[in-house]
Amino acid sequence: MSWQGPTYRVVDGERIYGAWCHVWRWVPYSEEFVVEDLWVFADGAVRCQERMDLEELEELLRSGWVTARDPYAPERPADAPKWRSRSPEVCTPDSFFLEVTDKVEELSGRTTAWDRLQEAIRGYQKEPSESRRELLREAYLGVPAHVRIYVLGDMDRQDRPLRILLTDLGEAVDGDGPVVTAEMHRDALDYFDRLDDDDRAHKERIAVLHADDQDVPGRPTLVSNEVVFPRGWPETPGLFVLRNDYPVPIVFGGRTYASVLHGYWALAAADPADHDRIRAAATPRDAHELGGRAARRDGWAELRVGVMGELLRAKFGQHPGLADVLLATEDARIRYTGYDEAPYWTDERDGRGRNWVGRLLELVRSELLVARVSWPTGE
Repeated sequence: MSWQGPTYRVVDGERIYGAWCHVWRWVPYSEEFVVEDLWVFADGAVRCQERMDLEELEELLRSGWVTARDPYAPERPADAPKWRSRSPEVCTPDSFFLEVTDKVEELSGRTTAWDRLQEAIRGYQKEPSESRRELLREAYLGVPAHVRIYVLGDMDRQDRPLRILLTDLGEAVDGDGPVVTAEMHRDALDYFDRLDDDDRAHKERIAVLHADDQDVPGRPTLVSNEVVFPRGWPETPGLFVLRNDYPVPIVFGGRTYASVLHGYWALAAADPADHDRIRAAATPRDAHELGGRAARRDGWAELRVGVMGELLRAKFGQHPGLADVLLATEDARIRYTGYDEAPYWTDERDGRGRNWVGRLLELVRSELLVARVSWPTGE
């Protein structure tokens, strides 16, 4: 069982993010368990075949009607050795419910059991006192029992360094493991020091490899919405010049097209006669309508992104005023929306949109900026 996501649901226009995993749910009429999806969200809402809250889920878990364990898998022997075992603790209803509530905390951006454990480890490293060890024990036990072996992300040692630290000197780890010595405690602390060293080295390397990442957040996302001007485009259309139906002549391949849509759909046509009809269409919308009905040239699916990119380069490269508008958006992500153009080109709310026009506009913007910079020349 592992969590999948992200997913979300919309409440009053706001996205509430969530995650989901598989559980088994008892079906009374067939008297069997079936696999079911358990969805949890940042606001504590739960869905497992039907909507419920956390308290109702807890009751289902304790009653056995919902379980995170495969009910048909063999039971783990009660006397199985703990120290040598490579398997996690049994997932009980209580421990799984604790995992679910912790997932809600994570989704909502609040402190999780893992966060508290990491903080307790750092505290004990700085001050390896008995009081700090008790805080470490409390944080460790706050992690759901069946996921504790994963908290350090170490496939080889699992959580053994923690179990050693939390065992008193002279006592056997887990009751059936080695008897703890002061040297074992020191080795466990050294283990965490090495983890810190590795983490620092990794961060330093990433800082070098990702040196061109921005240090500060970029501009907010710019949304280019589809718009209709029944009486014609305004004298100062502003950001609407980014739209593919904005009427501006574009020279491509030695021919002039009245807009990006004219050029795109004319070039998509397999029949030269269709090309000419689309090119001569009275409006960009007419060109779109004609192009949508015409047969497309072979391989158009592979050509279309490149053609759209070239048309946008021509549009902004041949009209400096439009280029200035695009450059004024700086580093903002561009969401190109609309109902008339296909989801392949637009950013749709339902997640189907590929936003290729928005992405190409960002690329052309960067290319325009590069063209305005003085670069070293010669040998």
